Amino acid sequence: MREPQNIREVVAVAQPHYLGLIFHAASPRYAGSTLPAELAAAIPQYVTRTGVFVNAELGYVQMQSAVYSLGAIQLHGDEPPEFCQSVQQLGKLVIKAFAIDAQFDFGRLADYQSVCDYFLFDTKGQHYGGNGQAFDWSLLDQYDNAKPFFLSGGLDIAHLAAIRQLTHLNIHALDINSKFEIAPGLKNVAKIGLFADELRKPEDGGLRFFG
Repeated sequence: MREPQNIREVVAVAQPHYLGLIFHAASPRYAGSTLPAELAAAIPQYVTRTGVFVNAELGYVQMQSAVYSLGAIQLHGDEPPEFCQSVQQLGKLVIKAFAIDAQFDFGRLADYQSVCDYFLFDTKGQHYGGNGQAFDWSLLDQYDNAKPFFLSGGLDIAHLAAIRQLTHLNIHALDINSKFEIAPGLKNVAKIGLFADELRKPEDGGLRFFG
């Protein structure tokens, strides 16, 4: 996100645990290189500011972390375990994204276990994220659940019932984006509010993501 008023409205209706700021210049949601004072004031302290980077240099990650007071770093490119470890040493939560398709080898995650706080599973597509499509969640049955993860990839309100059935998976959070947008970086507040309200409802035998 990048529009201060839109951020305030989303925070008010959803009280999210994380809020993403994209620092990949090729993205239509690019947050820019400096933090406007109004944007800083729009994000409450209890919301973890999460910087999204794609194959960035460590110095750039470190600089943006300081400028934006980031609490978490989402690495959405081809970053090796050694890079994740370097980011972790900055004192930030590390969320490493992986693009999933039928050929994905979950065995490659073993090298990332000790240098990431969370994984993020997204849909493999033409771009690094932002493809707006869900992947086949049955592929996650191959995952050992050793590390909690963010479920991403075209999530929409229509997926709620199916998401609630994923109780066997170590899901930490849901990463929503394109299906809740009016335009790149501008969220549909009413739709996000409805989604959050539904997630707060207790369901027997299902997942609940909000307290």
